[in-house]
Amino acid sequence: MAWTLTGAIALLGPEARASDGPVDIVIEGGRIAAIRPAGSAEPVGTVIDARKRLVAAGLVNGHHHSHEHYHKGRYDRVPLELWMNNVRPLDPIPVTARQVYLRTLVGAIEALRSGATTIVDDLNVSPVLHRDHVEAAFQAYRDAGIRALVGITLFDKPFFRAMPFVEEEFEPELLAELDGKPRTPVAEVKAFARELARDFHPARSRVGYIVAPSAPQRCTDEFLLEMRAFADEFDLPLMTHVQETRLQAVSGPLFYGCTMLEHLDRLGILKPKTTVIHAVWVTPREIERLAASGATVQHNPNSNLKLGSGLAPLRALLDGGVNVSLGTDGCGSIETVHMLKTVSSTALVHKLRGDDYQRWIGAEEAWRAGTMGGATALGFGDSLGAVEEGRTADLTVWRLDRIPFTPLNDPLRQLVYNETGAGLDTVFVDGEPVMREGRLTRIDEDALLAEIAEEHAVIAPLIARSEVQVGRLSAAYARIWERCRALELDGATYPAKLPF
Repeated sequence: MAWTLTGAIALLGPEARASDGPVDIVIEGGRIAAIRPAGSAEPVGTVIDARKRLVAAGLVNGHHHSHEHYHKGRYDRVPLELWMNNVRPLDPIPVTARQVYLRTLVGAIEALRSGATTIVDDLNVSPVLHRDHVEAAFQAYRDAGIRALVGITLFDKPFFRAMPFVEEEFEPELLAELDGKPRTPVAEVKAFARELARDFHPARSRVGYIVAPSAPQRCTDEFLLEMRAFADEFDLPLMTHVQETRLQAVSGPLFYGCTMLEHLDRLGILKPKTTVIHAVWVTPREIERLAASGATVQHNPNSNLKLGSGLAPLRALLDGGVNVSLGTDGCGSIETVHMLKTVSSTALVHKLRGDDYQRWIGAEEAWRAGTMGGATALGFGDSLGAVEEGRTADLTVWRLDRIPFTPLNDPLRQLVYNETGAGLDTVFVDGEPVMREGRLTRIDEDALLAEIAEEHAVIAPLIARSEVQVGRLSAAYARIWERCRALELDGATYPAKLPF
């Protein structure tokens, strides 16, 4: 189907520069067929009056966890290592495929409503894989109309053993009990992942599959190499969590005799279309290795702030030639999948680094990370991330006749620093409108939100009971956390936290 947006101001090209006057944007076959001065030719297909509107590229949310949506609002003032088993419990919380479908839509809806047209979901399927749960998540993204890349979390070590000193700090009886918990054999999970790669490749499917080995400390070297070969065989993006916290930064030398990033580099894991999630605690030499490899750093500023993980050295990463994308992370840690907030935070919080104001991160660099950076990370750098002829029509249309843009001086800066999402009027994904005049077109949002609330009432007591069970690990984890806090960092590590 063809569409023409008439009379719009547009943020054009990879640099998102405001158009020199109103333009008409023609969409045909899912792509941007033409961008021309307003009224210079007859419209094609269905006409959308885009006067007093701003057309921008859809944001790319490069990282979130849909399995955390029922946990929204439950945690605060607790670091990652003392929190994470609440959303990856020892015994899986019993949920139905319908409940998984609904929780996935929590993120899909908010992503679309905050200007994101692509979302990357690192979906936990451990310790017991339910295929129908994964299928429900895929279906939710299809129904919402968003572009999604879904990775089922892959690892071959027990999740609770991903920190040092576990053998010393856990009671032997508790360790034995945890090691004896039922889990789906790794071979079965890998076989399912191969089916997903074969059937839902992102080059062919709007809702596709991505390879997601959880983190180096949760995987044997043999498993990481197998995942690298798997991604290469199918030409798929690969993502993994690395050096999110200070604890992880000091754990690398204990596990490998070097940092986790250096270990991944030595194994040959770092390549283009490989995303290192977080990379908060890094050194200049690690930045050099990341840049040389072509890998991306996936920056999640709001989650890293709320968990007290720290602030990644974004200016050093960009100056070092590393591609940077942006994401929200999971609702268990930061409550929201609101990508516009993430872009705004990126443009604000990094101004705390140094007094050389000419090197501060600005709205333009933050927006580029949230669009072109994300597209490049996923191998879509030539097709997504910009309003440009020939690219896929993943577009957002914002109302200029609202307070955030009144008076209008710089549309990009005002979008980044002032828009909340309330002024989002229309969203196109693959050239089809999934939102028109502020309403989602493919799903009954009100009915779904009501059903989600009903199902949450059923699930909340189960989460509460699970948190009590997970509390049995708290004392040992706290001791490990304190022991790691006393270990010295590599002196070259960029400071990621402020002292009291």
